[in-house]
Amino acid sequence: MNKVVRDADEAIGDIADGATIMMGGFGLCGIPENLIKALVRRGTKGLTVISNNAGTSDFGIGLLLRTRQVRKMIATYVGENDLFERQVLSGELEVELNPQGTFAERIRAAGAGIAAFFTPTGVGTVIAEAKEVRAFGSRRYVLEPALGADFAFVKAQRGDRLGNLVYRRTARNFNPVMATAGRVTIAEVEELVEPGALDPDLVHTPGVFVTRILQGKDYEKRIEQRTHRPADRG
Repeated sequence: MNKVVRDADEAIGDIADGATIMMGGFGLCGIPENLIKALVRRGTKGLTVISNNAGTSDFGIGLLLRTRQVRKMIATYVGENDLFERQVLSGELEVELNPQGTFAERIRAAGAGIAAFFTPTGVGTVIAEAKEVRAFGSRRYVLEPALGADFAFVKAQRGDRLGNLVYRRTARNFNPVMATAGRVTIAEVEELVEPGALDPDLVHTPGVFVTRILQGKDYEKRIEQRTHRPADRG
């Protein structure tokens, strides 16, 4: 089955206001740049965005925050986005923070068809408020529900027309697990190839999880924080 769509605008054409969308990436690495910009152009609003972080104030998910299209963020680390901070403090933006491991496992559980799981992370903290806590042996565990979405946006280095995906290095972060947990998974790739061009042993996301795929373009691939050693003055 050929899953290729013309461009990002076509790929997100059926996303309605109020949708829940997972967005892969870690910091600014491996984020679905084309799909995010297409959402900005479309103006879809009232979104719940599930992402490890919120980008920066002028890039990634930050572009959707600038246009006030995001109603709620479910995330783990958001410390690099001052716009996010201002919107949360003003009450414009709802936020649900998760420990990063719990966040990843909630998504994995959704992809595996597991409704919920027990974890010791967060017991005795605000994370456990209003959740079931149960003892197993000598430890207490909090029940965490699976975390799925209407749509999952992922970004890969290479993909074929059947939706098989290969990620490069750090871009193999939340992308593979989110690809399994969206009702509709949309992948943008740097290189779109014909079926058979990918080594089956190197495929990270099988095409069965991908609904649509598109050839991305004009990637900026920004670095969130660039650090240099002090100049050697010896």
